[in-house]
Amino acid sequence: MTKFRTPDIEVYCGTKLDNMSEKKYILALDQGTSSSRAILFDKDKTPVAIAQKEIQQHYPQTEWVEHNPIDLWESQLEVARHAMAKAGVKASEIAAIGITNQRETTILWDKTTGIPVYNAIVWQDGRTRTFCESLRLQAYDERIKHKTGLPVDTYFSATKIRWILHNVPKAKRLADEDKLLFGTVDTWLLWNLTGGALHLTDYSNASRTLLFNIRKHTWDGALLDLFEIPPSVLPQITDSSKLYGYTLPELFGEPIAIAGMAGDQQAALFGQRCFSPGEAKNTYGTGCFMLMNTGNSPVESNSGLLTTVAWGLDGNITYALEGSVFIAGAAIKWLRDGLKIINSAVETESLAQHVDSTEGVYFVPAFSGLGTPYWDMSAKGIITGLTQGANEKHIVRAALEALAYQTKDVLDAMTLDSLIELKELNVDGGASANNFLMQFQADILNTNVIRPQIIETTALGTALLAGLAVGFWSYEEIYETRRIDRIFVPDMQDTLRQTLYDGWKDALRRSMTPKK
Repeated sequence: MTKFRTPDIEVYCGTKLDNMSEKKYILALDQGTSSSRAILFDKDKTPVAIAQKEIQQHYPQTEWVEHNPIDLWESQLEVARHAMAKAGVKASEIAAIGITNQRETTILWDKTTGIPVYNAIVWQDGRTRTFCESLRLQAYDERIKHKTGLPVDTYFSATKIRWILHNVPKAKRLADEDKLLFGTVDTWLLWNLTGGALHLTDYSNASRTLLFNIRKHTWDGALLDLFEIPPSVLPQITDSSKLYGYTLPELFGEPIAIAGMAGDQQAALFGQRCFSPGEAKNTYGTGCFMLMNTGNSPVESNSGLLTTVAWGLDGNITYALEGSVFIAGAAIKWLRDGLKIINSAVETESLAQHVDSTEGVYFVPAFSGLGTPYWDMSAKGIITGLTQGANEKHIVRAALEALAYQTKDVLDAMTLDSLIELKELNVDGGASANNFLMQFQADILNTNVIRPQIIETTALGTALLAGLAVGFWSYEEIYETRRIDRIFVPDMQDTLRQTLYDGWKDALRRSMTPKK
C-alpha cells in the first residue's frame, strides 16, 4: 500500500472503502476538448444531475491549438460543484469520483507552485509536423509503432512535450532542477484534486503519449532519449480502476475517494460494455473515435489503425484497435462559429432533412489533417461539388454525412485488420442523438447502429471503473445489459450506397497531399 500526505489528510491507495451502504452516487468528471462536464450517477447507473461548461480554445498561430490549463481545472471543479448542488448531493453521499479526459493533450507545470509553464497543447495541434517528418525520414516510424502501437504524428504527446522543453526556457530550467511535471489532462486534474499529492496516470492514457511500451507496460527509455524527455517529469502508471486517493477536504466540504481514470474513448468502450474481443463502439464528439476490444494481446494494424490499451484492471491489460477521426463535432462547431450558418448543433438534424440529398456537395473536414486510415497531416479541409443551387442546408447535410463516411473509412480498415465483420455498431457521444446522422450511418455502413438510452457512455465508463474499485458496484452489476434507446436499421439500395461513397473517396483525394 502506498501512502501519500497532503496538508489536511493522509491518503492511502489500494484499499477498499467501507460504509458503502451510506453512499448513493458516483461522480464522473468528463474533461473534453470543447467543454468540462460532471455527471452524477445513482446506483441504477442513471444520470441524476449533469453540469457542463464550454471552454475556450486558443489558436495563436496556424495549426496551433491550445487550452489554458487553469481553465480546464477550474471549469471542471465548477461543474462538479454545480452538479452536486443541482441534485442536492453532499460529498458524504458520493462513493467515488471517476476521471475521463481528452487524450494526448499535454500540460507541463512547476511541481512546487502548481503553475503551468505553458498553455496545454491540444491533441489537434500540428506545430510539431516538421519534427515528425524528420523522424520518418530517419526511418524511426516502424520502430516506434512496434513499441507504442502508434504512428509518428503530431497527434500524440511526446512531440508536444519536446516542443515545450525546447521552446520554453523555464520548462528546461525546471526540468534540470527536477521541479517539472508532465501530465495529460487526467494527471493534471488528479494532481489538483489532491493538492499535489498524486502524480499518476492510467494505462489507457499512458498508451497515447508515444512514450509507453505497450508490450512491456512501462515508459520506454529509448523513446525518452529520442524525444529528449527526462524520466523525472513522467507520472507513475497505474490501473484504470483503483482507489488512488482522496480530494482535498475544502474542495467539496469533505474528502471524496478518487478511484477511476481512463481516456475518453477507452472509457466509452467500457461504458458500452464492450468487454469481449470483437465488440466495438463509435463515439461522436469533437473527433470521432471507433474502438474494438481485441483482448489481452496487442493486434498490429496494417491498415492505419492504432493499437492501444483499452484499460488496466487488477494488473491485467486489455487492448483495442482504434480508428481516429480528428474532426467530427468540431466541423459542426465550425458551421456555427466559422460560417455562422447555424445557431446550434441541434438545428442540423432538421436542416439536413429539409433536402433530399446534398446534390453532390461533399465536405471533407480535414482541419487538422486526416487520421485513420490515411494519416495525412498535410491534408486540408475542402467543400466540393458546389453549384449555384447549393445552399446552407446542403452544406449542413454534407457535414453530417462526412461523419458517417469517415466512420466507414475506419470500419473498413478495422474489418481488414481484425478479420471480424461487425454485425452492429454501438454508438455514443453528443452527435449520436442526431437521428438523421444515425440513420445515414446505418445506411452507409449497411449495418445496424445501436444507440443506448444513456449516450453519455464516456462518463458512465469512468463511473463504472470508479464504482468497481470501491465496491459500489460488483462485477455482475457492471456486466448488466445496456438499456437500448433505438436501433437504426439500414434502408438504402446498394447502388446508391456505392455511388455516394465513391463520391466521398473522390473528395478525399482532392483534400490530400499529392504523393511525390
